[in-house]
Amino acid sequence: MYTYKTEILKVSTKWFSDKANENDIAELDELLNERAAEGWELVTYDYMATSVQIKGAFVITFRRKA
Repeated sequence: MYTYKTEILKVSTKWFSDKANENDIAELDELLNERAAEGWELVTYDYMATSVQIKGAFVITFRRKA
């Protein structure tokens, strides 16, 4: 059996593009490495842009054995 944990990692403000940038990826890597050190395994992630394309976020789900 697994325990699941989902987190939202907000990205920097975007004015002309809804794409993640290098700083956003660095923050994602940091979060992934922190959770891995705690025993969490990445299950899935998705990038969600907002309808106004100003602010987006990664939705990340981890799991570990209960």
